[in-house]
Amino acid sequence: MTTALLLSGTGRYADPWHPFEETSDAVAGLLKARGLQVTTADDVDTALAGLRDPGAWPDLLVVNVGLPRDGGTSPGTAEASAGLDAWLTGGRPLLGLHSSSTSFVESEAWEAALGGRWVRGVSMHPEYGKANILLEGSFPVGVPDFTVDDERYSWLRTSPDVVVHARHEHEGHLHPLMWSLQRPVRADAGSGAGVARSFYDALGHDAASYSSPEHRELLVRAVDWLLA
Repeated sequence: MTTALLLSGTGRYADPWHPFEETSDAVAGLLKARGLQVTTADDVDTALAGLRDPGAWPDLLVVNVGLPRDGGTSPGTAEASAGLDAWLTGGRPLLGLHSSSTSFVESEAWEAALGGRWVRGVSMHPEYGKANILLEGSFPVGVPDFTVDDERYSWLRTSPDVVVHARHEHEGHLHPLMWSLQRPVRADAGSGAGVARSFYDALGHDAASYSSPEHRELLVRAVDWLLA
């Protein structure tokens, strides 16, 4: 059975603004409906440290965490950093969700693998509310533009290598909200390919976002693409 490890915002990776338990449950339900066996980690840094062993790797890593506010590093231990780097350079697929773009600030590999990052003092979002999502490219073919209650991340720093699939308009600019990325893989990774796949979805502030049939369909397509 295809397996997924879901890192959820618990402990120091929780924050006062995001109901991570609700959003992680919603994403886990979507993955299970797609036939995946999902493990939700109780401790993010411990789970990351476990990724140092490729023999224990799941088929998909899903990250739904916040930025620790305790003054410590993110990832929080040398072992956790090593595990995250092993995954990101090892040719395995990555699904990053919402506030995960704010986290793992001590890892340069994280931004490179995700395809972008929230930049403090630059990135922002308007108040939570109706978000008009504008789709583009071949990935969302057949899915109409849609409206969802959510946060609209804006002014994210993005790699020129990403392929954007959804945007929103704010202050006269179109801001990427969903993108895919094919990233280079170490020659010794043993993945059988020269690239690995990442998908980032900036939507998903709360469970209401995942009640949108269009949002859910896009995530299903993302998971299918990541695991193809």
